[in-house]
Amino acid sequence: MSKTVSYKGKLANGEEDRLKLSTINGKTGYKITKFQVISSSPAGSSPEAVIKIYKESKVPDFVIDFTDSDLLAAAFYEGNNGNTILTHEVIVFDNEMFNQDIFVNCSTTEGNLNYYIELERMSLTDIEATMLTLKSIRSITS
Repeated sequence: MSKTVSYKGKLANGEEDRLKLSTINGKTGYKITKFQVISSSPAGSSPEAVIKIYKESKVPDFVIDFTDSDLLAAAFYEGNNGNTILTHEVIVFDNEMFNQDIFVNCSTTEGNLNYYIELERMSLTDIEATMLTLKSIRSITS
């Protein structure tokens, strides 16, 4: 049976949050079901920002590379200097399952960005847990 867990936070340019999800036996898996971002002062600024979720810690930048096997989700946010026009695009690779910690990082031209993430938590069999852990180890060494 699956359960939804959520995380929220605020990041400035160049910051990264680590969401601690790993367990001793690795038998709890997760999938991202929702990822939302918004400026901490949407009416008074015009930030451009990229927030990404990774399986491993990465240096924040404005580049979104879908060929990066550690990338789980990416969001682009752009405010328009106090106008009601906001542009944002969120892409979640919802078929990616993981059982280790994940990392959320931010690159922004000004201000802070808030994020909200919902994860579907599920029990894994021994084989599934082993496969996900090995996949995680391989991505570290490659």
